[in-house]
Amino acid sequence: MGGGNTTNGVKAPKHVFPAEAACKEYAASLDAADTLRELRDLFIIPSKANLSSKKLAKPGLSKEPSIYFCGNSLGIQPKAVAKYMEAQLDTWSSIGVCGHFTNLEDSPLKQWQLLSEQASASMCKVVGATPEEVAAMGTLTMNLHLLLASFYKPTEKRQKILMDWKAFPSDHYAIESHIAWHGLDAKENMVLMGPDEGQYEIPTEKILSYIDKHAEDAAVLLLPGIQYYTGQLFDIPRITSYAQSRGLIVGWDLAHAYGNVEIKLHDWNVDFAAWCTYKYGNAGPGAMGGLFVHERHGQVDYSEGEDAPKFRHRLTGWYGGDRSVRFKMDNKFKPIPGANGFVISNPSVIDLTTLCAALSVFDQTSMSDLRQKSLKLTAYLEFLLLKDTTDETRQFDIITPSDPHSRGAQLSVLLKPGLLHKVAERLQDAGIICDKREPDVVRVAPVPLYNTFSEVYTFVETFRGALSA
Repeated sequence: MGGGNTTNGVKAPKHVFPAEAACKEYAASLDAADTLRELRDLFIIPSKANLSSKKLAKPGLSKEPSIYFCGNSLGIQPKAVAKYMEAQLDTWSSIGVCGHFTNLEDSPLKQWQLLSEQASASMCKVVGATPEEVAAMGTLTMNLHLLLASFYKPTEKRQKILMDWKAFPSDHYAIESHIAWHGLDAKENMVLMGPDEGQYEIPTEKILSYIDKHAEDAAVLLLPGIQYYTGQLFDIPRITSYAQSRGLIVGWDLAHAYGNVEIKLHDWNVDFAAWCTYKYGNAGPGAMGGLFVHERHGQVDYSEGEDAPKFRHRLTGWYGGDRSVRFKMDNKFKPIPGANGFVISNPSVIDLTTLCAALSVFDQTSMSDLRQKSLKLTAYLEFLLLKDTTDETRQFDIITPSDPHSRGAQLSVLLKPGLLHKVAERLQDAGIICDKREPDVVRVAPVPLYNTFSEVYTFVETFRGALSA
């Protein structure tokens, strides 16, 4: 893989564990040496009793934290959320509408009119962009719709959109609807790029071959940074550069990459991207999302005068207009330069509050440090799952790429037919939360912000016991 799946362009060595690593004492030693272990204290870990399907029969579990390996679906609550929410409610109750232009003393939050910029200033560091290239707004699919409205401009020759063969349904629906919006046949203009028969990983070279095949008739390439089902991390810089060299606009859905792996959207010259913040971002269910528009697409040209600005076409709204003229009410749209010029409406302050609270945790570390711990956590999980097994004896396969730089925090475990519900129930009863995908996949995601090596060890012991049973 290319430099996108490395740290600063240099591949770190794959973690190798000794045979004696398969014990709880070794896992505890890894936790003791973890320089990020105090970040766990910034979160509220759900208890085993609250999550167990048989909690009434197990009252003794009430004070034990669960093992929460489901951050790829919904992250857990940062303790800062309560503090930030209280500050926001105090502002609203104390000064009402004046909160748009001022804030209370000692509040961790800026005035409401500037709150989205506060979020963008932190969020841009998570995705490797400048603050001006990132907007905190909307939700993932809504943002994809807005971005496609600006970037998908089919011509007589270029009409196709290249996408993942197993795209998340919401992405599939969004792309399908935009093709139909232009009066085109979605079946003819959606190109689904998939793996070889019987495989799950899509090699970068195969994606490049799709780009070559459709270099004359494709308008946009839209891929997930990390494939939600298999957990494959795509080579974002290499694919982006290659597709752009063939005349395509390139966008990325970073739902499973945001807060999970190192991303450098600006340096990689990505045209646009969107993401949600409730998975590895821990901003809460249905939380406000974000979008990226490269600086070259967000420029505003006033060469023909203040009343005739030139800017990239987009669906416009009041809050994308410059604050200096926003309240003139003269119906002359003067967009904010950069991604914030794509904002439509007054963003929800409550949603921004939980987002800023979650981002305050990321402000205390770096994606580089989180990625290094994640690589080791996931490698330890893989080591324990495969130890003392063979292809013939295992009742499962790991369909996530074995190359640690081609995956994030998630391992997707494909079980033999008929095992999924029994294994999932056994894990749930033990207070271990993972995500299951029909018909046979368990997605396991140890998150470096709050998960431990000891939890990985306990999970594998319980998982093996479930398979034996």
